[in-house]
Amino acid sequence: MNYRQLGDTELKVSELSFGTWAIGGSWGKSDDQEALKGLERAMDAGVNFFDTADVYGDGHSEELLAKATKGKEDKIHIATKFCRAGDIFDPETYSEKSVTEYCEASLKRLQREAIDLYQIHCPPMEILKDGSVFNVLDKLQQQGKIRHYGVSVETVEEGLLCLEQANVKALQVIFNIFRQKAVTELLPQAKEKGVGLLARVPLASGLLTGKFTKQAKFEADDHRSFNKDGEHFNVGETFAGVEFSKGVELSEQLSWIADGRGNMTRAALRWILDHEEITTVIPGFKTVKQVEDNLQATVVQSFSEAELKQLSTFYKQEIHPNIRGAY
Repeated sequence: MNYRQLGDTELKVSELSFGTWAIGGSWGKSDDQEALKGLERAMDAGVNFFDTADVYGDGHSEELLAKATKGKEDKIHIATKFCRAGDIFDPETYSEKSVTEYCEASLKRLQREAIDLYQIHCPPMEILKDGSVFNVLDKLQQQGKIRHYGVSVETVEEGLLCLEQANVKALQVIFNIFRQKAVTELLPQAKEKGVGLLARVPLASGLLTGKFTKQAKFEADDHRSFNKDGEHFNVGETFAGVEFSKGVELSEQLSWIADGRGNMTRAALRWILDHEEITTVIPGFKTVKQVEDNLQATVVQSFSEAELKQLSTFYKQEIHPNIRGAY
């Protein structure tokens, strides 16, 4: 496993890490024992960083991480998030009282004394412009409840705004072959300011695995069913904002990326890792097999300059016009 520095913090994290939304909920059926085995397999392979949130299964993914990392708290770093358990548009959600309560509840579920990276969970632009929440996070840091803080953002504009905050140490962004907008400004500026970058939705909710047909059906409690057109939260979180059947077509046209890399999953993750500004990529998983497949992305061959140029052109001409929602 290769490790990368999280911005200018002291944390060195595995370049391939894992998100825990899928094992918490909203991705159809999951099995806790399989999830724990997957976490164990990841740690055995050198993964030392996991991303979660208080709303993933109403805290269930945090509890699973507590079980999986018991006795390894000083070696395994955890990032969690807050604000979506409340009204994200209400300034009170970001008050010192509210944020402290969210933080302490996460600490209790995680069974930890401090959160390594505490992230605001996709707040509205107005909250970021107001900036009061950053003062609250400064206080939590001074109290020793969090080590560092960052923001999970939906748009490049939000990310650039967060870079103006001196103590923001990480940004979590939707970044994959379908979502390349961040390459131009956000990635280089984050690197310049010493801010780490976590790449989420790296497989476009599964589209970039190449495993779906247009006839694919998802369970009712899977966000790929209930949020496929952005009915419940930002459409970009589901299939990277591309309409599903169009996304299947586009992924079929990208099947060539698997050549020499085993499969599309590994290739899609490798593309992200080939951007040095990215600290870590955080695919989700529900099974040990998925963990093992994702881990292979760290050893498959990188993309050539010609291939990267081809993918950039394909994004601009074929994908960008089909992305819905602010990004």
